[in-house]
Amino acid sequence: MFKTTVKVEGMMCPMCETHVNEAVKKEFPEVQSVKSSHKKNETVIISEKEYSEEDLRTVIDKSGYKVISSESTPYDKKLFSLFGK
Repeated sequence: MFKTTVKVEGMMCPMCETHVNEAVKKEFPEVQSVKSSHKKNETVIISEKEYSEEDLRTVIDKSGYKVISSESTPYDKKLFSLFGK
């Protein structure tokens, strides 16, 4: 699994977070989890597959927000659940 953190510009409220989350879920239905934060200007995606920044940019930019950068790291759900993450 992968944890992808996407820096997103333009989210101003919880409704913006919902727009981004729904766009990602619609385009990538195999995503395990997606959570956005307008306060942190980021979206965190947990998935089996690693997505390219280009793919994420296409989806998120189409929804009216701007991807600044993204970073993927291996994610072991069992390991991180021990630490409450």
